Amino acid sequence: MSVTIKYFVHGTTIDNEEGKATGWSHGKLSQKGIEQAKELRKKINLDEIDLVITSDLERAKESANYIFKKEKEILNDSRIRECCYGKLDEEDKILVNYEEHIIEPFPQGETLKDVEYRVEEFCKYLLEKYDGKTVALVSHRAPQLALEVITKGITWEEAIQNDWRNNKAWQPGWTYIINK
Repeated sequence: MSVTIKYFVHGTTIDNEEGKATGWSHGKLSQKGIEQAKELRKKINLDEIDLVITSDLERAKESANYIFKKEKEILNDSRIRECCYGKLDEEDKILVNYEEHIIEPFPQGETLKDVEYRVEEFCKYLLEKYDGKTVALVSHRAPQLALEVITKGITWEEAIQNDWRNNKAWQPGWTYIINK
């Protein structure tokens, strides 16, 4: 049993441009984010994707709608939403330090381990329901790092250190394979 995940991060949001950490707030794509989603559509092979699942947060759903339009079925799932930063949702992103919240919750929020547990449950669901399929995910930073931890057997510290955002190494999607 296996599922191939094509992972895409949502486009730039107005909060991103204002230096805010959106967390569980819905956020809205900026004009730049809309253009990024439209450009991404041109760089990926839609034919290899069987299904699209997004976070239930608006910025991910909006990105998916620009990328996949009406050509693919698009489902939403709260298990792949961003980490809840609690009191830090919509605050200055400089206050959101992932290294400090792997096992210690954000004030009135989650830990990164909480995100990992959500994403693990989501992966089990994918294996049960979509064995042999290629599923596109449109989501956020913490769920992507959780997939790095889950599929590569690395620590959160390693995932955070190697995060493509640190060296601006964006690419048009990442591939993860989950197996039973």
